[in-house]
Amino acid sequence: MRVLVVDDETSIADSLSLILQARGHRARVAYSAEEAILISDEFVPQALISDVVMPGMNGLDLAAYFDDRYPACKVLLISSNAIGFGLVEESVRRGHYHSILPKPIHPAQILQFLATCVSAA
Repeated sequence: MRVLVVDDETSIADSLSLILQARGHRARVAYSAEEAILISDEFVPQALISDVVMPGMNGLDLAAYFDDRYPACKVLLISSNAIGFGLVEESVRRGHYHSILPKPIHPAQILQFLATCVSAA
């Protein structure tokens, strides 16, 4: 799968990307939601894995953008911050439903998410 990993913590984004590439996925990294939008036009990801709390545009607003622009793209949100889970509740009130997992996230959880994306396609 083409997977776009978005996290302002570069070590997390880079690590997840390397894990995904080692498992045969085409992974790209963005360190902000704004950068992810620029990359997505050329990369057209099948899955988006994004941190929720980031400077500038947050991961929920990015997920909503992807819902509109790339409706077939599966979205997984990750957050180590209680604020992130509160933002998710707000997103649900606005009609956006996404999977969310707490950080630290185990690579097996990411791979399981992607496996469900492939089986749903």
